[in-house]
Amino acid sequence: AVIGTNPAHFKGNNRPVETVSWEDAIAFCTQLSQKTGRPYRLPSEAEWEYACRANPVARAGSLRAGDAIGNGTVTPFHFGETITTDLANYRGTDNKEYNRSGSYGGGPKGIYREETTPVGSFPANAFGLYDMHGNVWEWCQDHWHSNYEGAPTDGSAWIDPEAEKDANRLLRGGSWPFDPRFCRSACRIINLPGNRSDFYLGFRVVCSA
Repeated sequence: AVIGTNPAHFKGNNRPVETVSWEDAIAFCTQLSQKTGRPYRLPSEAEWEYACRANPVARAGSLRAGDAIGNGTVTPFHFGETITTDLANYRGTDNKEYNRSGSYGGGPKGIYREETTPVGSFPANAFGLYDMHGNVWEWCQDHWHSNYEGAPTDGSAWIDPEAEKDANRLLRGGSWPFDPRFCRSACRIINLPGNRSDFYLGFRVVCSA
């Protein structure tokens, strides 16, 4: 990834950049930090979930990913128990190939846009953040772990110092071709850090204090 280039399949000034590997995202953060003189990085998994759930009362300094109580909400989405395609960009139609429903939690089915949407197309959460549910999957700093046993409790990234360079990383948030259950605040998927072959892998950055 190089600042000033756009590898996205779906072009547009306000669309999220996709087709980005974890390695690309890390390189972008390094370049952005050098260019601005401010420390940019990927969010930890715990930070990402805290930002997604967006409860201003929750304490970010004492949380870990997957801890719904510590993150302030217990609903699958920051706006409640279910989701519609008026609130996020995901596949709202049934996927017969994989036998997956276009609805979640008793909510209605919707549309399938088959592409990313511009940032700001849907309501922001309580922190003013857009597209925490759907649009593109977002890389986190952490190595992949199958559960949260032994995870940091201070919101920092869970990094395995003995992991191989190509050890799996994780993504959060769901994406435009995935069904709504993948958009849940707690949903997570695994991927290789060098994979940039899919049109639904993106990222957002954090500027450290």
